[in-house]
Amino acid sequence: MSAASCLLTEDQFLCSICLDVFTDPVSTPCGHNFCKACISQHWDIAVQCQCPNCKEVFNIKPELRVNTFISEMAAQFRRSAQQKASSSSSEQHVVQPGEVPCDACTGTRLKALKSCLVCLQSYCETHLEPHLKNTGLKRHQLIYPEENLEGRTCVKHDKLLELFCKSDQVCVCMLCTVSDHKMHDVVPLKEGYEGKKAELRKTEAETQQMIQKRRLKIQEMNRSVELSKEGADREIADGVQVFTALKESVERSQAELMDTIKEKQRETEEQAEGFIKELEQEVSELEKRSSEVEQLSRSEDQLHLLQSVTSLSAAPPTKNWTEVRVRPPSYEGTVKRAVTQLEETLRKQMKKLLEVKLKRVQQYEVEVELKRVQQYEVEVTLDPDTAQPKLILSADGKQVNCGDVKKNLPDSPERFDSWACVFAKQSFSSGRFYYEVQVKGKTNWDLGVAKESINRKGKISLTPPKGYWTIWLRNGHEYQALAGPGVRLSLKSQPQKVGVFVDYEEGLVSFYDVYAAALIYSFTGCCFKEKLYPFFNPCNNQSGQNSAPLIISPVNQPEQASPQ
Repeated sequence: MSAASCLLTEDQFLCSICLDVFTDPVSTPCGHNFCKACISQHWDIAVQCQCPNCKEVFNIKPELRVNTFISEMAAQFRRSAQQKASSSSSEQHVVQPGEVPCDACTGTRLKALKSCLVCLQSYCETHLEPHLKNTGLKRHQLIYPEENLEGRTCVKHDKLLELFCKSDQVCVCMLCTVSDHKMHDVVPLKEGYEGKKAELRKTEAETQQMIQKRRLKIQEMNRSVELSKEGADREIADGVQVFTALKESVERSQAELMDTIKEKQRETEEQAEGFIKELEQEVSELEKRSSEVEQLSRSEDQLHLLQSVTSLSAAPPTKNWTEVRVRPPSYEGTVKRAVTQLEETLRKQMKKLLEVKLKRVQQYEVEVELKRVQQYEVEVTLDPDTAQPKLILSADGKQVNCGDVKKNLPDSPERFDSWACVFAKQSFSSGRFYYEVQVKGKTNWDLGVAKESINRKGKISLTPPKGYWTIWLRNGHEYQALAGPGVRLSLKSQPQKVGVFVDYEEGLVSFYDVYAAALIYSFTGCCFKEKLYPFFNPCNNQSGQNSAPLIISPVNQPEQASPQ
């Protein structure tokens, strides 16, 4: 029996109805074999009694008996298959929670490798073999394992859902297209799938964009909170400074007022003391004379009195005190003058505070404006076809400096031939754009934008009438906006990175000191009618003093080191 079973293929032991090994196999008059229960159930529901394989019709339902030979062969094959499954189960994965189990496993259920959309069953490696070898089963559609396979069939017609109704946005079977969904826009499932995938990708992109915008808004709000806290701290510091100065001024004015009053009182006391001392001196001398006169007047000796009167000392000189007064000092206006002086001090403090606040508001507005224009950042790379032959461009087109050797390059109309200038590859003829250039370590440079039609040969004039909107640095400290005539720029600090912003329709070109968050200069009222190109001039080396490159760098990126 074992040798005989080896001569038969595995497909010959499978019922073509249940696709499993025969159970109680029976043979039809046409010679095909089926499980007794499978063929009996098939004939019970079928309109005609016919063979499922060859479609031969039987007028009288055949009497079926179990084919003992095939039954024994199938039993042996089943045992062999079970032994094979048992030996390979260690190699296959036992189903775990969350995984799809094999529907054909009777003992320990293994993890399914595929699900069949025709059989609506999931199979492990062993039970999947018939679908990989049997010619009829190979036509079945296999997918990655899924649990709810019943959900892939039409509940009304019990047919596979293989179409998509775009009108009702539902999956349908073939029979649905001639009934409920007749005249609807129906496409194959794959086409509907691709369409929905495209919509989902678009939705995902839109969602990511919305997420990015909201993250930027969160950053903006967090920055606003930080700025608000910084502003609150500055206001508190300013308030403390003003009120401390006011308090000191009040205390100083109070002390000065008291000193003034005390000084006047002291002067009055000194004047009175002088008068009193003088009066007391006169009183002493008068009392002395009075004593002499009184003593002489008591004499009874007539001769003595008359002789003594002539020798009596003359009356001491005295002052006419009738109009002499010690008047209390007048304090009228003293307090008023002190308060007026205090008000003047407060006014000066308030003016100083307002000037500081105005500068801070202007600084904050520039910071906000810089954050706004940085949202229009664009990709900018240098165009080697426009570079003057002495210029050295980096491989990524982001850095440029001037060398000492003039390279032998084609003198095309696009190339600058005298000045060490280069354009970007990108041009702009509408909208807004922004980019940043690191200028650290340079003593001379030119930056800005220029029209496509500008003169690139010989001596050039970097002015708006000639199609250039630029600023430059000379001698390490002289900044100028080349507005024709030039405008000398007084900057508080030397920019290490310069931001360039252009609003094409508005006719605006602005330059920013990125790290200081300060506006350097703006060209306004410009009239643009053709393409604009970012313009760069690293200027000559000057014996190595200006050898550092101009570096195009992304927004919010730290300073880059110059190449050695």
